[in-house]
Amino acid sequence: MPEPKVIGSEDLSPKDAKWVTLKKLRWADPTGKERVWESAERTTRGSSGIDAVAVLAVLRSETNKFPTSTVIIEQYRPPVAKYVVELPAGLIDEGETPEQAAIRELEEETGFKASTVLESSPMLVADPGMTNANMKLVMVDVPFKGDLEVSEQKLDSGEFITRRIVEISKLSEEFAKYEKQGYVIDAKLAHFAHGYDVARKLQSGQLAGKLE
Repeated sequence: MPEPKVIGSEDLSPKDAKWVTLKKLRWADPTGKERVWESAERTTRGSSGIDAVAVLAVLRSETNKFPTSTVIIEQYRPPVAKYVVELPAGLIDEGETPEQAAIRELEEETGFKASTVLESSPMLVADPGMTNANMKLVMVDVPFKGDLEVSEQKLDSGEFITRRIVEISKLSEEFAKYEKQGYVIDAKLAHFAHGYDVARKLQSGQLAGKLE
């Protein structure tokens, strides 16, 4: 199978766009002065008011057969013309809650079926200087009696997603390997891994001297 690549680029009129549109916003700053801002907006937002979900799956063995892990995905993203390492994610269908969408998307993209929603974040924005797109981060529990079992993905036509199981404590190590291969890391996934590492260092006292 040939490597994916961007083979062309041209300006897109908002009237021809299926998923996004551009807006020119007029707004008043704190002094009352009128200013202008350019914004990209999704056209697919449903009645939930939330565009999408990202899914942090906690894969664990009830008999400690494998370390607590998560599943990440690799896919080519044309806007950055690179493979991106990210969390399973997707748009919320009309009539779905973000939590229902998270469970569905996880199973479709990775084959893993969550048993429970552990946490669901408030509404989050990723790039508020450019877009009104929003999302929720949903953490789900994927328990196994013993060894980890992998099921078949349920990808749509046109989806090319590679899944990888990684120990949660080793995510940052994996990012360094990915960077050497020319991959880029999604910010949501990187922020989680960095927060996890900082929490461990704080708990063990490794940062004590640096914080004084």
